[in-house]
Amino acid sequence: MDTQTRRALKQDKFATATLSGLDWVGENRLPLIRWIVAAVLLIAVIVAGIIVYEKRDSAADQLLGQAMDIYETPLAQSAQPAEPGQKTYPTAAARAQAAYPLFSETADKYGWLHAGEMARYFAGMTALDMGNKSQAETDLKDAAGAHDSSLAALAKVALANLYEQTGRTSQAVEEFRDLIAHPTITVSKASAQLQLAQLYEATQPEEARRIYAEIKDQDKDSDAAQIATQRLQTLK
Repeated sequence: MDTQTRRALKQDKFATATLSGLDWVGENRLPLIRWIVAAVLLIAVIVAGIIVYEKRDSAADQLLGQAMDIYETPLAQSAQPAEPGQKTYPTAAARAQAAYPLFSETADKYGWLHAGEMARYFAGMTALDMGNKSQAETDLKDAAGAHDSSLAALAKVALANLYEQTGRTSQAVEEFRDLIAHPTITVSKASAQLQLAQLYEATQPEEARRIYAEIKDQDKDSDAAQIATQRLQTLK
């Protein structure tokens, strides 16, 4: 078969394939148009969703930032007058009262975003500063279920301390044991063990000693081990 013949056959095959493709498009024109329209609409929805998410994420960060600015405002010091123009609060409770509404608003509006989860935790902490333990418990329980395990761990520590302060020792123990079983970057196993042992010192000193000894054996050069050693000496 010579070169011209092969070229002609190739052209015939291409033409045949092209015609077949055009015939298929003609026969399936409406379904194809519908598929293209659906694909375009799907892309438009995805793009719109991303834009809305970014806008809400930015708004959440901005509102949380306003609350944090208040929460981080220094307290007035009688021995050291504030600099001209510097805002201060007379007490931690007054500062918390100013910050709480913004934390709560952020959490209510953007609870599904990370900023909203953080705001719920700080709402619980400011409620504690205000002395509103009931509201603090509600907010901290919510924050303890955050998707961010490190943030959730901090909320569980605050919740455990609240349980201890209100005489619910068994619930505090439960929280600390959960933290020991599921350590995070923010709350290590040793840190949770130390707090549990301190809780046991008054009521179950033997159990406290056992936990301190365990901490000491885990990593003898760690800060937690040094604290455990000191506590063991105190309990003797």
